[in-house]
Amino acid sequence: MSASTIYIAVILYFILGTAIAVLARRGMGHGVSEFFLANRAIGGFVAALTYSATTYSAFMLVGLAGFTYAGGVGALGFELIYLSGLVLVAFFGPRFWIAGKKYNYITPTEMLGDRYQSKSLKTVAAIAAVIFLIPYSSVQLIGIGALMEGLSGGEIPFMAGLLVATIFAITWTWLGGMRAVAWTDSLQAMVMITIATVSVILIVYRGFGGFGGMFETLETEYPAWLTVPGPGFFNVHAFVGLTLPWFFFSLSNPQVSQRLFIPKSLGNMRVMVMGFLIFGFIYTLISVIWGFSARLLLPDLASADDATPYLLALDLVPSWVALIVMLGISAAAISTVNSIILTLSSMVSRDVFRRIKPDAGEKSELLVGKVFVPLFAIAMLLFASMRLDLIAALSVASSAGLLVMVPAIMGTFYWKRGTATGALVSIIAGGIIAAWFQFGGIMPLGWWPGVWSGIVATVLFIVVSLLTEPPRQKAEEFINYINDTLNKKKII
Repeated sequence: MSASTIYIAVILYFILGTAIAVLARRGMGHGVSEFFLANRAIGGFVAALTYSATTYSAFMLVGLAGFTYAGGVGALGFELIYLSGLVLVAFFGPRFWIAGKKYNYITPTEMLGDRYQSKSLKTVAAIAAVIFLIPYSSVQLIGIGALMEGLSGGEIPFMAGLLVATIFAITWTWLGGMRAVAWTDSLQAMVMITIATVSVILIVYRGFGGFGGMFETLETEYPAWLTVPGPGFFNVHAFVGLTLPWFFFSLSNPQVSQRLFIPKSLGNMRVMVMGFLIFGFIYTLISVIWGFSARLLLPDLASADDATPYLLALDLVPSWVALIVMLGISAAAISTVNSIILTLSSMVSRDVFRRIKPDAGEKSELLVGKVFVPLFAIAMLLFASMRLDLIAALSVASSAGLLVMVPAIMGTFYWKRGTATGALVSIIAGGIIAAWFQFGGIMPLGWWPGVWSGIVATVLFIVVSLLTEPPRQKAEEFINYINDTLNKKKII
């Protein structure tokens, strides 16, 4: 496909997305809650689509397809573990929402700091989120750059794709905050799931005569890809190391857990969760079949992450379909970047700036948050320019670092004995272990960094909390209020 065709399509999509962002901005207030949480008034359908677009982006049709290309059916189990982690949202989602409404929390880290009565905790947790989310955000930009480069046959440089995505993310986030992100996400999610379904059917039927033909060919030519543990990419240590952080993704990743604050009611939250579950299951199957198709049609790729762009370049996919698939993946990836930028900016303004300037007004807080929108985008661009291999692996590495927040989050709602010191020590020590082991290639007993960071954080949180004094009054007030509210609404 020619570079000019791709550029024209991208420009048109940018105009459409910007128009939606401008429309979303109409009637928007000027407060912090309005900009970062859309005033907690998002309906269930839109909430489901923005949750889906935020979670499923370049990772799926680029990252998960690459995992399938390299490791076979184990990739399906890996992603289904994430979907099963939605059981956590069933327990914690209503609690997040009730706490956010009661105490006017803007960020999950602000909630941690208030519950444990520690300003230091919310600041440290916010800084940890920045450190580990920058690499994850860069994954989305890498996916867009690789996709545009591959689909154009190299005519569009990788860096050009990164710059395009960065400009989109800055513009749409700055214009309308969470409201604009949610509206653009809704369009992106619908385009993404529709065109991905159409394209995978075209590939399977044009390339193999149907799903039966595809799996028969797989069984003949690549039987190991249909068995567990597969051709060698997955083993017990690798599978657990990848899936453990993924299972807790909905709690550990603040750009996701912050979305538990935005539905306008608990009923809308239920719609959000059910809608995401349906979307996720369908998109998982599409991405895995995509990876299998690439394994059969493009068996000698230098990088598994090239499976999607080179598959789209084949004659099996009409050029207009390939173009829309590229736009769908790119737009969804941008939505993830938008969400992360928005969350990190809210953390800096609410949890760091407010710590430094406690008397600052809401106008100053919002200004600081907006200033950090382009700063974070540029940081992600610089990291993405290194073009590290295996998008999915880099995503999970970031999740391994964020996993250290889970013990403190669980203690927030279920353990009155938890302390700020325990939470601080667990996050700092666990985060150091995650980064040290990951970048040092250290795997004691063969287990991955995510396993050890989770173990260290959990043990330290429990032990240190038992040795220090908890904020008993706040713990009683916080947990009792949430439990009483849930009992009144007959929610477990």
